Amino acid sequence: MREKVTDRYVTFKGIDGDGNAQKLVGMLRRYIDDPEHTNLFWERFKDKLAAGADPDRNGGRRLDELFLVHSYINNIRELFEAQDDQEALELLEQVEAESC
Repeated sequence: MREKVTDRYVTFKGIDGDGNAQKLVGMLRRYIDDPEHTNLFWERFKDKLAAGADPDRNGGRRLDELFLVHSYINNIRELFEAQDDQEALELLEQVEAESC
């Protein structure tokens, strides 16, 4: 039996894009909050996360977790691959397929 897949181009119904992106960012924070794994790029990314919901700090834009994951998906993938974090990579693939 074929697994039912929700086609995001038809509907976003049943897809928790925001929730999955927030969970993914939580997984990402395990690394970027660790001084051994962070760098200037990730520190700037954390600044964007902190300012995310405040359009006044972002030139009128709302930079929520889903937007930031979409914008930096390759950087995030590279970090998870370097850490061999298969669980995070699977969720990243799901978020990319369903919401990006």
